[in-house]
Amino acid sequence: RSRRARGRGPGAGELMALQQGPLVSVVTPVHNGERFLRGCIESVLAQTFTNWDYTIVDNCSTDKTPDIAREYAARDPRIRVHCNESFVPVIANYNNALRRASPAGKYCKVVAADDRLLEECLERMVRLAEEHPSVAIVGAYGLQGARVSWYGLPYPGAVVSGREVCRMRLMGGKYVFGTPTSLLYRADIVRSRHAFFNESNLHSDSEACMEFLEHHDFGFVHQILTIQGVRPDSLTSFSRSFETYLPGLLHELETYGPKYLGTGELESRISEHLREYYRYLGSQVFRRRGREFWEYHRAKLAGAGHPLGATRLVWVAISHVLDLALNPKRSFEGLVRRMRRRPDEAEAPARSPERSLRTT
Repeated sequence: RSRRARGRGPGAGELMALQQGPLVSVVTPVHNGERFLRGCIESVLAQTFTNWDYTIVDNCSTDKTPDIAREYAARDPRIRVHCNESFVPVIANYNNALRRASPAGKYCKVVAADDRLLEECLERMVRLAEEHPSVAIVGAYGLQGARVSWYGLPYPGAVVSGREVCRMRLMGGKYVFGTPTSLLYRADIVRSRHAFFNESNLHSDSEACMEFLEHHDFGFVHQILTIQGVRPDSLTSFSRSFETYLPGLLHELETYGPKYLGTGELESRISEHLREYYRYLGSQVFRRRGREFWEYHRAKLAGAGHPLGATRLVWVAISHVLDLALNPKRSFEGLVRRMRRRPDEAEAPARSPERSLRTT
């Protein structure tokens, strides 16, 4: 629980430390976010750690988003607003926001416009990063509705080798990275390239962790520090509908597997993952998924070097139907389990995280 919830604030010495700590550059990319932007900004203003600056990047909103952002900027000199001259895609705006982070910042904190930070978020994350200079990315638990999202490192461990946590991810183990809002990035890795996030990859947040943790450690705060909002028109909603984690993980296996896995391990994991991928696609054949669905997965498989096999898909679909007919009880129970859980919940299979950069 936070200090304020417990009814006491930081002492004088601790308050001075929170005000004089390293600069954290917070950024929020936003498009048409008038319904939730105030809550997002207020959550940054409420931070117990106060040495931050805040850049809000408006992506050509047609609602009152820029007015709300300017209202807060007029009240607090730490807040500034940038309005794009032309609309850019979602992930491109995340990169645009990060490029506008303060050059004096030691850490970068993304906050999606429909998300919120709990008041100790920056304090706890910065403290861990400062205590462990080898850590380049810090994660924590997030709250989505009444659910605690994502796995964490085994308690009380707070730091793990980046190579170890990436191997765990690729081998089908626990997913600990969460979302950009739930992570704190060391600013030097953000500045190391023009586009921090791969703009061609819906799951570029996970990919960035794979890229930069090869030579750095990963830290984790065992505390809920963020609240995630999900909009019906968001990429997160699209991800759930199309199960985009499947091609996302396949891309990571093909791209980063050679860095973290042995040849035999990698071949085995790719084969295993493709079986899972085809089982999912086979289950969708008789659900009348539209053209967009099949074109999306056909393109992703081809892009990863595994073109969609029509014969294999037909056989998997037939097997799925036979399984439904011959084992109705087991199939029904499996359906109920899938409906009751989402892959970003702690009790769900960690190889199926559903998180993404969102439409803001």
